[in-house]
Amino acid sequence: MSLRRRLAAEGIGSLFLAATVVGSGVMAERLAGGNLAIALLANTAATVAVLATLIALLGPVSGAHFNPAVSIVQGLRGSLPWGEVGAYVVVQVAGCCLGVILAHAMFDLPWWQSSAHARTGAGQWLAEAVATFGLILVVLGHRRAEDAPWMVAAWIGAAYWFTASTSFANPAITIARSLSDTFSGIRPADVAGFILAQLLGAMLALWVTRVLFESARASPASDTSS
Repeated sequence: MSLRRRLAAEGIGSLFLAATVVGSGVMAERLAGGNLAIALLANTAATVAVLATLIALLGPVSGAHFNPAVSIVQGLRGSLPWGEVGAYVVVQVAGCCLGVILAHAMFDLPWWQSSAHARTGAGQWLAEAVATFGLILVVLGHRRAEDAPWMVAAWIGAAYWFTASTSFANPAITIARSLSDTFSGIRPADVAGFILAQLLGAMLALWVTRVLFESARASPASDTSS
């Protein structure tokens, strides 16, 4: 598959992912009548649905990363050439930012905003590290390609609720959401802390998967001839 085609898939997927996260947040907040639990539930459902769909649709083209943490980990594993990792990351960030602008345009909001939604502190950073750790564990640990869409989407859906940060788990989405002063936003000043936590979680997951999965595949526990 040509790099141009793969980058197009990453850009389109990142755009629709960000548009769904922000757009569904706006719609949920408008319809929930101030009930934040209902708003978050609706936001979660839309994100899970679009994530599973985009991975199933675009996975065969680009790998459906839509996430710089995933692309960097794949570069470290040698699954994605380092010369292409940077291109993936740039397209993912640009696609997510365009997705936020698209969501704003659809809801007649100012296209370019700066979020005032504070998301900072040790608990939030730990939550992002945990969310990203689990995401990378699923991405690298799933056994069959057809399992990736539902497993990744299910993890993100669960992490929306059990993490304090509502599971961004994606540096590109984090940057893009700082451009939206809506339900899904994050203050620009809080972005760096989230991204650092996400990358730390991803690096820890990479090490764990090497110990947990790659050694297991080399010497399956079921192969006990002695």
